[in-house]
Amino acid sequence: MDTKAFKRSLHSSEHYYRKGFGRAAEVAGMLHFEYQSDLIQLLRNNGYMLQHGNVTIRLAEAMGFCWGVERAIALAYETRQQFPTERIWVTNEIIHNPLVNQNLQDMQVDFIPVNDLGQKDFSVVAKEDVVILPAFGASVQEMQLLNEKGCKIMDTTCPWVSKVWNSVEKHKKANYTSIIHGKYKHEETIATTSFAGTYLVVLNLLEAEYVCNYILNGGDREEFLTKFARAHSPGFDPDTDLVWIGIANQTTMLKGETEQIGKLFERTLMRKYGPAELNNHFKSFNTICDATQERQDAMFQLVEEKLDLMVVIGGFNSSNTTQLQTIPRLIGIPSYHIDSAERIGPRNRIEHKKLHSCLEVLENWLPRGPIVVGITSGASTPDKVVADVIEKIFDIKAAM
Repeated sequence: MDTKAFKRSLHSSEHYYRKGFGRAAEVAGMLHFEYQSDLIQLLRNNGYMLQHGNVTIRLAEAMGFCWGVERAIALAYETRQQFPTERIWVTNEIIHNPLVNQNLQDMQVDFIPVNDLGQKDFSVVAKEDVVILPAFGASVQEMQLLNEKGCKIMDTTCPWVSKVWNSVEKHKKANYTSIIHGKYKHEETIATTSFAGTYLVVLNLLEAEYVCNYILNGGDREEFLTKFARAHSPGFDPDTDLVWIGIANQTTMLKGETEQIGKLFERTLMRKYGPAELNNHFKSFNTICDATQERQDAMFQLVEEKLDLMVVIGGFNSSNTTQLQTIPRLIGIPSYHIDSAERIGPRNRIEHKKLHSCLEVLENWLPRGPIVVGITSGASTPDKVVADVIEKIFDIKAAM
């Protein structure tokens, strides 16, 4: 399928929208009330630091809502204002934050239901309905289906995600295999693979090393296909589809790891085919999201400070938040990933998600005496949620 031609056709449709409806001022007050915080602004104005009693808060200099997330939420709010009586659906969570998604549901913006097989049931969508595509984007197949229904489509896809789609389309046009650094089950990667031709999704550097070893030395083909069973394009053959390679990524992955993976494939293909032929076998475009990079850089800067512990705030299914959680762990700083202030308490208790594991309840997580707490949040986390967490920490320490 010519996905580029389909996008052009869709974008010219009178039922398709990807800009606001001139209602930005109308929704600005709502967005500020529900998601912004005077406390966080105070911290920013005070050198990203605040002392209260025997607690010192050190805030990451880049954290919280990114431009793409703010844009997606604003467009969703404008859509509700523009179509006050129509049924409005969203194909996935608009972003990975429970507060934002609950607020949209309170505005009668509903998620496309999922059947017992885990498949979305688009039969609920009628021609007169409105469907929002989330910040992560939607697959080509979903867009086709909605376009055929003739319903109105509001596309809030982040431009950085669209940039990745353009890259894999270039790979496809040149008959290159797209090596995508990401999580194959993540909505964004699912959308990206729908725009790709031949592709393979690698989760981390370890998986990339396995693939590169296969390129150089060959191996057990069936073992390879089993290892990546749900992470490759139909008919993928590691013996023939790893000769010409292009690199892409899920925009929320760790910048450093994406760069390592790209360099690894570049070195591997150089060894395999020689420096003179490298450009004929390898393509790489910069598709790392600026906002993700800025938050990761700010986290690396923050953990250089003397911190007693770190709190990372964001949806448990938020990839960029999970990536932030890996950084203090590398340094050996106790770190707690929570999605809201409700995870703290009663008393000195926290329910947090351990890295690559499940929720765990920990008693007496805040030590006695003076402490320095580092705070950051993922790109889908409102400042208001961060402020609520800080207030909870202040309350617990004041009661000790």
